[in-house]
Order: sequence, then structure tokens, then C-alpha cells
Amino acid sequence: MTDKMLKFTEIGQQNPPKREVDKRKSDFNEIYDEFITEKAKEQASRCSQCGVPFCQVHCPLSNNIPDWLKLTAEGRVKEAYELSQSTNNMPEVCGRICPQDRLCEGNCVIEQSGHGTVTIGSMEKYITDTAWEHGWVKPIKIQSEKNQSIGIIGAGPAGLAAAEQLRKQGYKITVYDRYDRPGGLLIYGIPNFKLEKFVVERRTNLLKESGIKFVQNFEVGKDSTLDQLRKKHDALLIATGVYKAREIDLPGNDLNNIFPAMEFLTASNRKGLGDKVDLFDKGVLNAEGKDVVVIGGGDTAMDCVRTSIRQNAKSVKCLYRRDKQNMPGSAREVANAEEEGVEFVWLSSPKEFKGLSKIEKVIVDQIQLGEPDDSGRRRPEIKIGSEFEIKADMVIKALGFDPENLPTLFDAPELSVSKWGTIKTDFDTMETNLKGVFAAGDIVRGASLVVWAIKDGRDAATSIKKYLENKEIKQSKVA
Repeated sequence: MTDKMLKFTEIGQQNPPKREVDKRKSDFNEIYDEFITEKAKEQASRCSQCGVPFCQVHCPLSNNIPDWLKLTAEGRVKEAYELSQSTNNMPEVCGRICPQDRLCEGNCVIEQSGHGTVTIGSMEKYITDTAWEHGWVKPIKIQSEKNQSIGIIGAGPAGLAAAEQLRKQGYKITVYDRYDRPGGLLIYGIPNFKLEKFVVERRTNLLKESGIKFVQNFEVGKDSTLDQLRKKHDALLIATGVYKAREIDLPGNDLNNIFPAMEFLTASNRKGLGDKVDLFDKGVLNAEGKDVVVIGGGDTAMDCVRTSIRQNAKSVKCLYRRDKQNMPGSAREVANAEEEGVEFVWLSSPKEFKGLSKIEKVIVDQIQLGEPDDSGRRRPEIKIGSEFEIKADMVIKALGFDPENLPTLFDAPELSVSKWGTIKTDFDTMETNLKGVFAAGDIVRGASLVVWAIKDGRDAATSIKKYLENKEIKQSKVA
């Protein structure tokens, strides 16, 4: 803390008149901003500008991290922002929620040498938040709008990234989404303590100001078939994400107070957004005062355990069938959860849910890791006769997500999907088997990271642009 900040702290303890408090609060904000700026420059200057920027290599978006760190260290934050946003449509989101420990920061040369990583994620957040505060982030201005229109199904990160890229090219864009707010998983799946909702809302509001039309509470197959949308637009992009919860078929699965992760997280996020959530208010989807058991080991499981802690759960336990070293979620998230009081029960798998009408306890098998399976990971095996029980008032199943049956939902049986239910696309063009219909994000690759969805959305936008330009050329030749 700087001497100025210490001085302010002493002054603040004297209980001065309100007018002086307000002035000093303003002074504190200025001092705090100065302190953060100094820290940002200090951290940015640690970048070694190495010959092979492994941070950039391991970023799905190939963000030019060394150069925008150098610009920040030199105090050229506006230029750093311009460089950052040139490859990323939502740098303020990625700076907050990317698992940097598995991507850029985990591959930082300084980290590998044992001197602690450059905090790239925090720098990305700082640069973009500064840009918003100073009004450097502007709506897209179109000089000449094209006659061709594109429909995008899904207002999650892939759909929003594609919408922005295509709008920059002058296309008319309409985004269709089944929820009441744009943002998808960013709004309803990720907790506020990781991604504040105003961050998503100001980004989607900017897209609206840019001339992108959003149609909320719209269900393809119900409000319009896929074929009807194809006739309405010159091209379509399917970017719905994957939301179908993976199930675990156990005795007692029908007991009350056993929930899929998204139901629990959506209730919490809606409450945070100011919505009326009856099941939360009645205590059903509220972890307060309860013994909570979360099943799963990914980032969604970490979101659930950390949300439960913030709802003042009596206890929170996380069951995972492998050990800590094989946890699929971010190691940083696991460490945060442990610090906050979550108990991890490693090498454990639920066997049965027990209770009268609602869950009262979980019967759990101990697990040992056997020989590697086809994926190369050691196979979990139940230890015979090792079962034990855990008290539970609420169980949250965070076992991952699968695609919904889109050919049925969209009334488009001709739409080709893989054996996993993901949409089949041409590897190079991202076009589906339906002409002019493209797909991107989790609905193609399966449940993955937000940064990969943004990457896919940008790539799809490039392919759609090429498709429409070729279509226009062919039409002009016919005319």
C-alpha cells in the first residue's frame, strides 16, 4: 500500500463530516486507481518478450500477449486495448474466467523458470476495464450496410463473437435466443463472483447499439422452424451451446432436493440479477444452512461449490472419482474452493441416494485408479466393501453437458449430427450438410471453454462472409 493510501486510512478513522468523507472517498478512488496502474505496469514489465511466446501459442485466440504487455508497461494502455480487442471480442470476459493456469499463464517462460507467472488474465481485465472507463470502447459504425442478412441462433459467446465480426462487414444481423437476456452461459451459468453480470450486459448493449437485432424468448422449432429461418436469411449460424445435463442413474435419483448444476446456478444468477425466483426464495434452490454435496470435478462443479459457500451452506463437500492431480477443472479454482472451506472427497463415487421423500444421505464407494483406459487416464475402479455415507440436504450433479436433440427441436430431421449429438460440419468451412447453414462453438466441439467458443464464432464469421460473397458473385452472373 502506498504512503498516500496509508494516510487516507488514518484520516478515514477520524469520522469527519459527510462532505469531507465524500471528497476523501474521491481522493481514495484516485489513489487506488494510481496504485492499480502502478501494479499493472510493474506486472506487465515482467514479460521477458521471449523469442517463442508460449503464452500466445497456447491461447486459442492467439492473442498478441507480449506486445500488449509491453505497451501497458510503457503506459500506452489505449494502444494495448486496441491490440487486445483486435483478436478477442470479449477480452474483459476472458480476463476474468479463462483458466489461465492451463493456457497462457501456465506456459509463461517466467513461470516455467520458477519465478512466478506474469498475471496475464488480470492484465487483460485491467486493460479492457480501463478502456470501458475511458470511453474507448465504441459501437460499430457501418458506412454502407449490405442487403444480405444473417440469422444467428444462440446469444452465447460463439454467437455474439460471430455477430460482431459479421456486423463489422456491414451485414444485417439478427440473433435469436430462447432466454430472456442475451449472453447464454455467461449470464446464467457462470457465478457473479467470477463474472459480474454488468460486464456481459454492457457488451451486449454495445452490440445492440451497433445495429445487431436481438430476438429473445425465441425457440427454433416452436416460434419458427429452421427451414423458415433459412428462407428468411441469406445464411444461418447455429451456436446454441450444449445445455443437456449428463445424468447419473442411481437408486434414489427421484428424491427431492437433487438438482442438475445449471438449475442451481441459474436460480442463483437470476436472483443476483434481481429476478423473482420462487424456488430460491422458498429455500429449495438455496444452499443456506444445508449440508451440500456436489458431484463432479470440472469448472461447473467448482462454480457450484463456491456458490454454495456464498449462500452460507452449513457444509459443502465435492465428490470426485479420481484424485486431485487428475481433476479436469482449473487447479486455481480448486485451490480457491479449498481456501473457502469446501471439503474435497477424492477417489469417491456416489452409489445410492437415500431418504424418505427428499435426500438425506449419499452412499459413496471408495475408488482406486487401475490401468489406463483408451484415453490414457487411469480407470477408476470401485473398492469392494468400501462404501461409506455422507449426510446431505442438497445434492448438485455437475457431471458435464451434452447436446440437445437439435434435429427434433428445430423440426429439421435432415440436419446431420454426430454419434454424440453434436452438429456435423465441414472441417474447413464450418458449414453443415444444409447449404448456407453453419455451426460453431460447443454444439460442434462439445462442452468446452468460452475462449474456444469465441474463436469458433470468429472463424465461422470468416466462412460465412466467403460464402455470401461467392453467392453474390453467382447471382450477379445469372442476372
